[in-house]
Amino acid sequence: MANRIYEVPCLWKKIQSNTNLTPLGVSVPGSKSITNRALLLAALAKGESILKGALFSDDSKAFIQCLKALGYQIDADEASCTIRVQGTGGRPPLTEARVNVGSAGTAARFITALLGVTEGLYHMDSSEQMRKRPMGPLLTSLQDLGATIHYPDGGKEGHFPFTICGNGWQRNHLTVDIDTSSQFLSALLIISCLCPQDITITTTGTHGMAYIQMTQDMMSQFGVKTKRTDEHIYTISAGQNYKALNYEIEPDVSGACYFYAMCPLLGIPVTVRGVHQDSLQGDVEFLSILESMGCEKLHTPEGIQLLPPKDGVIKAVDVDMSVCSDQAITLAAIAPFADGITTIRGIGHIRHQESDRIHAIATELNKMGIYCEEGADRLTIYPGSPTPCLVETYEDHRMAMGFSLIGLRVPGVVIDNPDCCRKTFANYFELLDEIAEIFI
Repeated sequence: MANRIYEVPCLWKKIQSNTNLTPLGVSVPGSKSITNRALLLAALAKGESILKGALFSDDSKAFIQCLKALGYQIDADEASCTIRVQGTGGRPPLTEARVNVGSAGTAARFITALLGVTEGLYHMDSSEQMRKRPMGPLLTSLQDLGATIHYPDGGKEGHFPFTICGNGWQRNHLTVDIDTSSQFLSALLIISCLCPQDITITTTGTHGMAYIQMTQDMMSQFGVKTKRTDEHIYTISAGQNYKALNYEIEPDVSGACYFYAMCPLLGIPVTVRGVHQDSLQGDVEFLSILESMGCEKLHTPEGIQLLPPKDGVIKAVDVDMSVCSDQAITLAAIAPFADGITTIRGIGHIRHQESDRIHAIATELNKMGIYCEEGADRLTIYPGSPTPCLVETYEDHRMAMGFSLIGLRVPGVVIDNPDCCRKTFANYFELLDEIAEIFI
């Protein structure tokens, strides 16, 4: 069946001619990153945890199915955004299972780490997209701990599919390379308290430290403390256990950023309900970048409100986005409308996500007539007037959502395969339609 397309409603002229605009207030689903971490933490706790405000997306549903395939009892109520997890206090209920992680990177890394230290035999597979994404550094670390990994004939080492046989903890110290994904370290940190001895994890690379901090904060909320004794060294004391919780999941700041980006793009105040500066999510730093571009940030009980530049000018920036790299596409969508050259740095790892995002951004901007220079870990984007086109999304939800922003200001932008957004934000384009109705 052919992919569906989405014609982005251009709001720019309507908003410019409206002298009585009301601020835009929106609600977004729960955080993907927090939902998926909470699922594993709850599974490893002893007793029933109730996760409220959970995200129900393709990724989180895949994570739930992985846990069910391992024998965990999970009751998911999508209508109330609630998930009940019966934790087992450690090891999975089943010692042999077939697990398919789909395209969910978090499930791929977190579930594999757990099974790599569990005495059992587990057959792991994924979607074609996930088969292309890196797993090697995590699998190497698990082999160092004693796991054995077998690939099928014709399989590619360091990638799905594979069979993993855990042999418990043969060592209490390991090294992991996180240059291509911080999820490798997050996964190992979460399972570290299962080791019967104190454990030390040494890292190479510094990618995604905001997500590592989120992992540590959530582990602490569930009852396990970690220490960062050096820039690259983490220690976890033995004898700690996760505790079952009633846990409230924050709104997804990554999803909220697309709406905050509408503030400078369309010149309208924007509030996303439930998003506050003390969020666990690193993408809240994207709002500071928008401040650098001329926006003003206000803290309200409802959530952070962003006001557009007073003079209507979007300032160009030169910024390291390693802390909030998921928003590189979002900034790239704003950059053509800035008053100068925008440079985005520190994003080399996004070449290894759902798509090669650096190349995808450059390709689609150039297709629109916007000059964009692509570097190994950076993008340089020149201002200009984007021309209408069909935007390829590369099966990447962030390409679909990010490039839709350009269409809100430029008529004729069409998004190919918008349904890829089901991965994290199933109703994103429905929300865009609702916003369009307000202004049109």
